[in-house]
Amino acid sequence: MSPKSMFGLALVAVGLLVASSSLYVVKETERAVLLKFGAVEEADVKPGLHFKVPIMNEVRKFDGRVLTLDTQPQNYMTVEKKGMIVDYFAKWQIIDVEKFYTATGGDTNNANRLMAQRINEGLRNQFAKRSLLEVVSGERDELMDKLTDDLDGFSRSSLGIHLIDVRVKQIELPQEVSGSVYNRMTAEREREAREHRSKGKEQAEFIMADADRQKTVIEAEAYRDAERIRGEGDAIAAANYANAYNKDPEFYTFVRSLNAYKKAFQDKQDVMLVDPNSEFFRYLKDAQGKQ
Repeated sequence: MSPKSMFGLALVAVGLLVASSSLYVVKETERAVLLKFGAVEEADVKPGLHFKVPIMNEVRKFDGRVLTLDTQPQNYMTVEKKGMIVDYFAKWQIIDVEKFYTATGGDTNNANRLMAQRINEGLRNQFAKRSLLEVVSGERDELMDKLTDDLDGFSRSSLGIHLIDVRVKQIELPQEVSGSVYNRMTAEREREAREHRSKGKEQAEFIMADADRQKTVIEAEAYRDAERIRGEGDAIAAANYANAYNKDPEFYTFVRSLNAYKKAFQDKQDVMLVDPNSEFFRYLKDAQGKQ
């Protein structure tokens, strides 16, 4: 290989080396700062391909996704001076790359340590204002929301971090107080259950009384309507009987006598003591009904 070819290859190698040292890529999931001799030259480098000057410039990249702070359980005291062991976690994300780099040196461990100190202090102050029952019961979510809002302002202004959420994973009580706390919680739930049962019984009695009243009204109205219809039917029947009697009184009397005979002699065991010459046997002696 000629000296000219060797020189050309050397130039290409140097060019590739310079290019590899001068070009860098920032991913969508990353945040980056461009430093010039250690000082911040570009605070928030956008994702994509970028150019830098070797030796003079340095690029520091950080994870731009939501990160988790998970610490060891801590001991806190309530307003009654009762201890508890609290295990919590926090979610945070870098929003100001320059401030984050300046405050933490770009080290997420330093960021976690600084935030853990403030969260521990905030939890200690919040728990010290509340009783053990309040901390264990439903006020815990309200407490954590307030703590998150308070600390988010500090983390934004001091660390360039958005504190998204702080949540308690577990609260363990000392053995000497756990029994009494659980007993108080059980008694409270039983009291609420009794109140619900009492209200339900009261409503049930009201519904039953209203149903009985409606039943009485419906039966009274039905009886009234039935009596009215029965009276109207009896009136129509009496009118029909009267019309039939007026048309042929003798035939009407004969039919009534036959019905009376049928009812009187429907059982073979019946015995009647009646004068044979009585009006009852009028049509048995004579089909014309003559005496």
